Amino acid sequence: MTERNETVWRFVLAGASCMSAAAVTNPIDVIKIRMQLDQELSSENKISEILKGRYYRGILRGGVKIVRDEGLAGLYKGLPASLMREGSYSTIRLGAYEPLKQLFGATDPSHTPLWKKICAGAISGAIGSAIATPTDLVKVRMQACRHITEGNADRAGKRYKNTLAAFKEIWGHEGLRGLYVGMGPTVQRAAILTATQIPSYDHTKHTILNHGWMGEGVPLHLTASMIAGFVTASTTSPVDVIKTRIMNQKSKATYTNSFDCAIKTLRAEGLFGLYKGFIPNWMRIGPHTIVTFFIFEQLRKVIGMAPV
Repeated sequence: MTERNETVWRFVLAGASCMSAAAVTNPIDVIKIRMQLDQELSSENKISEILKGRYYRGILRGGVKIVRDEGLAGLYKGLPASLMREGSYSTIRLGAYEPLKQLFGATDPSHTPLWKKICAGAISGAIGSAIATPTDLVKVRMQACRHITEGNADRAGKRYKNTLAAFKEIWGHEGLRGLYVGMGPTVQRAAILTATQIPSYDHTKHTILNHGWMGEGVPLHLTASMIAGFVTASTTSPVDVIKTRIMNQKSKATYTNSFDCAIKTLRAEGLFGLYKGFIPNWMRIGPHTIVTFFIFEQLRKVIGMAPV
């Protein structure tokens, strides 16, 4: 296989593996979005009061609540937009990681300094998210949409008929700029996520290999993926909450930028507010990371490419 063909295949396999992971984890993603928006800017300043007033009380009960209110289809809201997002954003961030790492002088995968991996991940993530922001915006808004239920009409309602209608309506009412609402925190999150997820998988895997604890194969891929998933959830949760809230806001007066959103959230909800939805975020990123790298590594093996 020529170097050019290998580069093309790397992007194709990256997109396929990430889209597969998104399809598996979409229900968790919906629950995460709802929990992050639950009691947004609540006037209650005590964590106990905020927890008591939640509509989605935890990931399991939150999932049950969504199914009761909206049916099983409620857990798959935003799936088309999510697949579009992964097919663009993640194709770039995962596909461009290794070429960018090589540009930093990483010629030996087994002994590449961590900083080179982090830089490559941050750059590929930022580029991919900047391009794919419209798909991320529609995904968030579609997943945040809730059916009107008795006693909850002020917090519910169908915002868009379908994915295509969402793109058309945002374009028609807000113009091109409207499709890039929240681009700042989206790029920030993507840079942090990719600089954490892929390098932590890469570095964990080769550290284990270098010490001889495990050999190349499925057990190693799963172990490295699980570690990478936890590290990623820990670093991205606050900026993920900010991104979700800015993208979902119905009025620009609510938040002017990422810093404004962070300050208002901290004042109204405390530090806890920035970690709303942490468990589903971790439970989404963990399986997403595992499925992504498992499929990515297996597909590379099928076509004769070297492992990550």
